[in-house]
Amino acid sequence: MATALITGASAGLGLEFAWQLATARHDLVLVARDEERLERVAAQIRAAAGVRVQVLPADLSVPDDVARVAARLAVVHEDEAGQRPVGLLVNNAGYAVHQRFVGGDVDAEVKALDVMVRAVLVLSHAAAGQMTERGRGAILNVASVAALTASGTYSAAKAWVRTFTEGLAVELRGTGVTATALCPGLTHTEFHERAGIDYTQLPEVAWLNADRVVAAALADVRRGVVISTPSLRYRLASGLLKVAPRAAVRAFEGR
Repeated sequence: MATALITGASAGLGLEFAWQLATARHDLVLVARDEERLERVAAQIRAAAGVRVQVLPADLSVPDDVARVAARLAVVHEDEAGQRPVGLLVNNAGYAVHQRFVGGDVDAEVKALDVMVRAVLVLSHAAAGQMTERGRGAILNVASVAALTASGTYSAAKAWVRTFTEGLAVELRGTGVTATALCPGLTHTEFHERAGIDYTQLPEVAWLNADRVVAAALADVRRGVVISTPSLRYRLASGLLKVAPRAAVRAFEGR
């Protein structure tokens, strides 16, 4: 039975990943800031799926917390505490800072960068090290279609995740370990509400359901796909964004 470690596991896509992986009989390590909420989720999953669930509270904007999660990922053989090696890392934690960059709170921007870039780098490094030593494993980094747009620092962070994952996938060729960047479009989760972003004016056709996004992502991980973009409409949108003049992309964002 494989073990999966999921960051941002208490809500949104992270929670959906936890349930789908538990249903597929994966043991779990759940990482998020809210320990009480994590414990509730863990208890529910243990009761419903009968798998082992470890709770690892951590704030991924804090280097010491990231180091603790990295240490868990670095476990190569089952240790005395019964911790088994992680076979799938899901770097899901992330959020949007709902402010303009110029004149905004730079500390909030740095904190978001630490969660969505620094933590992804450090945790991917730890996971890739032990996975290549064992000759198997997978790393799934949650990026976004926004990586191809020009919507501020969130786009920049997700563009880094996408490019980093592609480079990691190249380096991992032939090791038995894969790297996948998940690039979903708008998805029904708590993400936008937490960010204070009002997208209620958008038509329902623009939205994806979290269960389908996660199912598509896990299927792509099993196939070793490097860039996973769930749904035909967002694959088409991504294709258009890649060939459109960047001036046009910036003009659209300006509107």
